[in-house]
Amino acid sequence: MADTLAKPTKTNWRSIKMIRLCTATFALGALLAVPALADCGIPEGSVRILSNSFSSLTVVGKAAEECASPTVTVTKNQTTEHDKLQGPALTANPAEYTVAIISNSSLTALLNEGLVRPMDDLVAEYGQQLKPNQLIKVDGKVVAIAFMANAQHFFYREDILAKAGVPVPTTYEDVLTAAEAIRAKGLMKYPLAGTYKPDWDLAEEFVNMYFGYGGSFFEPGTAKATINNEKAVKALEMMKALSSYMNPEFMTYDTESIVPIWDAGEVAMANLWGSRASSFLPESSNAPEIAKLTRMAAAPTVGGGTTPATTVWWDGFTIAKNITDVDAEASFRTMMHAVSIDMAKANPNVAVWLIDGYEPTAAAVGVLGSVKGGATAYPMDPFMGYMHTAIGTNISKFLLGDETPKQALADATKSYTTAATEAGYLK
Repeated sequence: MADTLAKPTKTNWRSIKMIRLCTATFALGALLAVPALADCGIPEGSVRILSNSFSSLTVVGKAAEECASPTVTVTKNQTTEHDKLQGPALTANPAEYTVAIISNSSLTALLNEGLVRPMDDLVAEYGQQLKPNQLIKVDGKVVAIAFMANAQHFFYREDILAKAGVPVPTTYEDVLTAAEAIRAKGLMKYPLAGTYKPDWDLAEEFVNMYFGYGGSFFEPGTAKATINNEKAVKALEMMKALSSYMNPEFMTYDTESIVPIWDAGEVAMANLWGSRASSFLPESSNAPEIAKLTRMAAAPTVGGGTTPATTVWWDGFTIAKNITDVDAEASFRTMMHAVSIDMAKANPNVAVWLIDGYEPTAAAVGVLGSVKGGATAYPMDPFMGYMHTAIGTNISKFLLGDETPKQALADATKSYTTAATEAGYLK
């Protein structure tokens, strides 16, 4: 095996580059059955996968299990608590898991602790089907393989907008206008929904909106926070304006809880994850009559900007450092089968696959529109996680009317600064 990746210095994190999301390679896939058995040609090994739990990763996990044999064991733990488990599980020696399925936000933490191994030799021998934009490199070494892209984007009810006499919104200002028209005509009292559940979801809403206003989180080349500014205030004020058209319990909603109220015909507009698009298609929706009237578009712009107010993500896999070479090879080859062209063809609506040879379906419109519009990649700075947490736990006071936006941003800045200092990123 190649030498394990040296622990990066804080300065070389600025060299991490988001993969170029070539829209020609994107494809969405429907949740269809894959063959029960496969000959993956792996002689031996233990494959232990840790990942998040949603439809796209479910089909990847099922495809990985096809490589199990009398000499190869394949197990998986797909849980929403994956991010809390990754660090401790991969720190163990041997690591509890051989594969960690990660995103561009969670990769940095594993790299910073030196918990993943480079895969250049494995790519050379078993990854010929991979495209260059799937190879996530740090300091010239492949440390992750990206297999799908994601972004939050605009979902809307075409019939409700038509009855309200408004065009499809392309800006958040348009969204407010449309929401008021829908309410004024008595079509819906709460026509909007958002993933405003405190902590991670709420913070992501702010990150998306703040980038839409052209904001930045840190002083260039440093970990010093720069969020207490007018662009951040405008982002918070827009979020609050939107919330006035949401159910009074809007701060209890995440994507999972919005799907049922959409299916019930209670909401006309929402910014939701592209990875959930299959839930809104007539053939897979629990409410096909509503799904037939549902459309998707790029995330709106805001404040006169031209860039969709969202962030682009990718999901991929890493191989743990603290495992045997035999298990590393078995794990890589299993994942190559799990994210193969056949898997993506069998699942044309569950994800925007970064796999060669696939054309996008209609359900990919929102993600592709956001990507083509130049949506910003979610930051890969190793200290961004502390920023995300600080925002998610502090801005709710403003949205609930208990603080001014400047106070909420000051609280978030203080919370971030404390955490980043304790972690050694600030002095």
